[in-house]
Amino acid sequence: MKSSTPANPTVTANPTTEGSTTGSPGGGAAGPRLAILPRPDDNLAGAVMAGGGTLEPLSEATTGLILSSRIDARELTALLDSHPGIGWIQLPSAGVELYSTTFGSHPKLQWTSAKGAFARPVAEHALALALALLRRLPESIRATGWGEERGTSLFGMHVVILGAGGIAQEIIRLFKVFETHITVLRRGSSPVPGADHTISLPSLGRRMGPEETDAEPDHALADELAGADVVVLAAALTAETKGLIGARELAHMKPECVLINIARGGLVVTDALVEALASGALAGAGLDVTDPEPLPQGHALWMEPNAIITPHTADTEEMVRPLIAARVRENVRRWGAGEPLQGLVDADAGY
Repeated sequence: MKSSTPANPTVTANPTTEGSTTGSPGGGAAGPRLAILPRPDDNLAGAVMAGGGTLEPLSEATTGLILSSRIDARELTALLDSHPGIGWIQLPSAGVELYSTTFGSHPKLQWTSAKGAFARPVAEHALALALALLRRLPESIRATGWGEERGTSLFGMHVVILGAGGIAQEIIRLFKVFETHITVLRRGSSPVPGADHTISLPSLGRRMGPEETDAEPDHALADELAGADVVVLAAALTAETKGLIGARELAHMKPECVLINIARGGLVVTDALVEALASGALAGAGLDVTDPEPLPQGHALWMEPNAIITPHTADTEEMVRPLIAARVRENVRRWGAGEPLQGLVDADAGY
């Protein structure tokens, strides 16, 4: 979900005089005692109450924290240090790289993100970008004359998806309507439902940086990319996956291949992508995310006729408000009941 980073919130502890209750990790008979920061949000407040929680100002009695938008990581770390009773934090987006240092300083906390909650709109956007590129819609939209017949059908194509989370699984479901052959590349080894092949690449991201041009590429990754008609990036951005798709990986893709990125801009080495598109080594790129983001005015990607760029709007505020509310409502219920939470973050893996 796209959100801007607000100014650091000023939080004043407001201890209650009531004794704490025992039972579930979230609180007691009155429901878990929760606070919303950095600013009030009626949508989330309704979700907290619908889940059986008690919404209060932040205090020593607070057991769970719902973030309505991003908070600076240092501010959040300080807040957690001063409120040791907090045991669960619901983050506002699927990407959690902003808080990687805070995970390490508070390893016992349960962190949940919005991962999987926004899968449908993001997967829909990935499909729209792929169809637009294959059908040559950017060219047709800009045309002022009839032009020649061009375009390719998605039906029967080989689609390679990097990542295996909720968004990737929804992408599989939508793309399968077109009778595509789908290969999923992931770090784990468990088969992904709906995929024709799941290939474990534990070395994903643990390769040399893009500046190390003399090093050997990851041949397993290169081999899988070489056979793809469409490559979709749906992986988390971590220290290991930054620059996952660089000049070497792009060089192994077919000239007819299109690249779709609805995950994080940092997964792709931007300069290498610009060069691949300009040289015709890649047929097109559909980007909802870029590196840097936002993409500066005058950047070469804006001028590239075979690139479609959308401003991180695969999941707009209008789309995600009911989805994040549903995630919060269910997690409040689970926190109060002592049940496993949805969207748990693996702090070691970074997603």
